[in-house]
Amino acid sequence: MNSKVTIKDLAEAAGVSVTTVSQILNGKGERFSKKTQEKVITLRDQLHYVPDFNARNLILRSSRTIGVLVPNIGNPFFSTFFRGIQKVCRQAHYLPIVFSASNDETSEKYYLGNLVERSVDGLIISSSSVTADTIDSILKPNHIPYLLFDRNQTHDDGDRLQVDDYQGGQLAAEHLIKLGHQRMVAVFPENLTNNLEKRLHGFTDELKKAGIHFNPKTDIVNAPLTKLGGYEHADEVLSKKATAVFCANDELAIGLYRGLHEHGIKIPEELSVMGYDNIDLAEYVTPKLTTIEQPILKLGETSAQLILKRINDLNMERQLVDVPVKLVERESTARPHSYN
Repeated sequence: MNSKVTIKDLAEAAGVSVTTVSQILNGKGERFSKKTQEKVITLRDQLHYVPDFNARNLILRSSRTIGVLVPNIGNPFFSTFFRGIQKVCRQAHYLPIVFSASNDETSEKYYLGNLVERSVDGLIISSSSVTADTIDSILKPNHIPYLLFDRNQTHDDGDRLQVDDYQGGQLAAEHLIKLGHQRMVAVFPENLTNNLEKRLHGFTDELKKAGIHFNPKTDIVNAPLTKLGGYEHADEVLSKKATAVFCANDELAIGLYRGLHEHGIKIPEELSVMGYDNIDLAEYVTPKLTTIEQPILKLGETSAQLILKRINDLNMERQLVDVPVKLVERESTARPHSYN
């Protein structure tokens, strides 16, 4: 197997110095003749020369790389979120690298450590397993810029992009109350991250304000934030004899759809179902899912813009950006059957 073409090989083929080649390839070759510039570019293409990543890092003291830590890349929310990051990073000539360690703290520390060793320029952290201790022991000592988002609610003075989840819970409750529902159940994971806790509190506080009974001990079904979680807990949801169910995310709601279908339950005629996030699939299930929308793609774009600003100015004031949510009313919610 032939060895990789080096910048030295390219310089020898062009009959110029390594410095000349480096400057021309980096867009700083104005002082050289047009003939020399064209010769270097032509040989680069003919020899299929690709710059050495590690050598370039040493010269520029930058990898132009952004690390992105998410709890579950299989969740459509995070794949869309990452798409937004990619869009902005590509425009800025940065490479985003996503890691998903399923909230395993050991794995995430491994990934963080390796990113620091490889001189990552910044980090976008959504996973809740990255704790304040990890930030203090790994990121801050190495002066790595970072942005916290979504499930990571570490009490910290770093940059943060946050969604108004409390408002989202309120909007869900308001919608179901307006339809006339008096008996509701919520489907949330057992161990709540801070953003999910706010989401649930917004929902229950709004019910309380409207005088609707809701007992957190009996009216919450605990399920993982996955389609399988929703599907496997359909029996428990039905046992609550509710007329409406609010799911912590769309994945849960879509999984619940299948479980309800297998029980012969019609949505929304017999049970109204609400989700949260407004992932792409929400509009393609039957009936189309009523949900609380987070502007997912925009969140990814904004996250990338904020971390790039921090990379370019480490001493700027803290960036704290709040993003509102909104109700997207579709076909999975309706007045309870007793009111039809």
